[in-house]
Amino acid sequence: MKQTVADLLINTLLHAGIKRIYGIVGDSLNAVLDSIRGSGKIEWIGVRHEEVAAFAAGADALLSNSIAVCAGSSGPGNLHLINGLYDCHRSRIPVLAIAAHIPSNEIGSEYFQQTHPEILFKECSHFSEVLTRAEQMPRMVTIAMQHAVSKKGVAVLVLPGDVAALPESETVPKQVFHVTNPIIRPSEDELKKLAEYLNNGKKITLLCGAGCEGAHKQVMELCEQLKSPMVIALRGKEHLEFDNPYLVGLTGLIGYSSGFDAIMDSDVLLMLGTDFPYRQFYPKNSIILQVDIRPEHLGRRAEITLGLCGDVKDTIEALIPYLTKKHKSKHLDKYVADYSDVRKELDNLAIGKAGKKPIHPQFLTKIISDLASKDAVFTCDVGTPTLWAARYLRMNGKRRLLGSFNHGTMANALPQAIGAQVTNPERQVIALSGDGGLAMLMGDLLTLQQRKLPVKVVVFNNSALSFVELEMKAAGYLETGTELQNPNLASVADGMGIKGIRVEDPGDLEAAVKLAFEHNGPVLLDVIVNRQELSLPPKINFEQAHGFTLWMLKAVLSGEGNTLVELAETNLLR
Repeated sequence: MKQTVADLLINTLLHAGIKRIYGIVGDSLNAVLDSIRGSGKIEWIGVRHEEVAAFAAGADALLSNSIAVCAGSSGPGNLHLINGLYDCHRSRIPVLAIAAHIPSNEIGSEYFQQTHPEILFKECSHFSEVLTRAEQMPRMVTIAMQHAVSKKGVAVLVLPGDVAALPESETVPKQVFHVTNPIIRPSEDELKKLAEYLNNGKKITLLCGAGCEGAHKQVMELCEQLKSPMVIALRGKEHLEFDNPYLVGLTGLIGYSSGFDAIMDSDVLLMLGTDFPYRQFYPKNSIILQVDIRPEHLGRRAEITLGLCGDVKDTIEALIPYLTKKHKSKHLDKYVADYSDVRKELDNLAIGKAGKKPIHPQFLTKIISDLASKDAVFTCDVGTPTLWAARYLRMNGKRRLLGSFNHGTMANALPQAIGAQVTNPERQVIALSGDGGLAMLMGDLLTLQQRKLPVKVVVFNNSALSFVELEMKAAGYLETGTELQNPNLASVADGMGIKGIRVEDPGDLEAAVKLAFEHNGPVLLDVIVNRQELSLPPKINFEQAHGFTLWMLKAVLSGEGNTLVELAETNLLR
């Protein structure tokens, strides 16, 4: 048999080290699937929704520190990839998406399932092109992968089904793409200017994000030199939280007062590898300095005094010799002590709620963190699961925390857990799912069962889109459209052939978590948690306080005054 374009594609992926492709089959992918089958070396990971395929590929790439691949059939199939690809792209994860297309001779005729994928994917990719001739291969796929790897994001190869089946005699290059690791740091003059601000600062605070990955040692050295408290953005948590005597917590909507105050009380704020988006949490009267590998991000969140392009690790190593002033530790000591108090309050809050019914999510998350393996991979749904993960999961340098922290979509935890478990079959993978998030892509629980993936899905079941409810309350609105009428999710899991455990009594919780974690296979742990648990930002502004007042008044007038009792128990009215 003659070699086809699809054969070239699969051989190129093999040369690139690809071991699996996530997706759903369809006739426009027939030639590709046949090449996968014929190769015997690439595994097809069939899922129940293409969005799951994209999320799973993102988790695969993130944990394997390489590029991963997903695929969707023509029209609706590749459209379903978009949300997951947006998440990968915004999180700077290299993913190649194979978007199958209608027959090339039908393009433009409004053929069955016709879309324009090369246009649709433009906004969530660095590369999105249509393969129209056999002679474009394998060069087109190597260009796509080079874009994804070098720019750290998504590349989309649009492949009409008939073109995939065309004969082609080209050979695959030995090196499909090239990973480069340049040293990127500011110039000497820029470093001197940065050092001048830091040498003159009296109360310097660091705000550190995901760009500090791999720079733990250097960031600690900088904090010691400057006697600076360190506030971390959520995506920096897994890279910086452990072995960190300078940590004063997170800021923002899911942060702590210690982190918020350490920033607001600074005279110099140094941002390292973060694009923290919430402008209301930046100081108004401080000198703000920013170092980011992407210079287009400089100054887009707050008015900065100096912005520099550089890798955090390389920049700090070059900066340290220019830091000549010996700083006092008063600013650092104050906020480290404040954070210690906040941390004790949070832990005591979780312990104090241990015996209360309904189960409090703080207590649940603390138990999960205490009982999980030292190198567990956690995924968390957007909303309150992310908040409780941020506050109660303990990172140690080996654990990983994945979420939709930039794109902010529902239903990411289960799909990311699938990719994480496929990539690391011997590692413990725990998905912290909201009941709303799980329901959105619940069909892929069947993927866990079919592939025997031992993912532990913990459902924070409060019968509501609870974070949305909180946002409504803060704005003064009565919650509308947020209630969820759920079945017994453990029974649903049982019906799918997955071990289901339901917990309603807090006295049963620890034993149930242990049972779930020890089970040799997938588990869905359905935990009924408090719907009215309050998850407030570190600083309540006047508008939010006014909104809560309006909401409480409306609740009373509408006959929902019993809600006030529940909120009193969660310390809103203290």
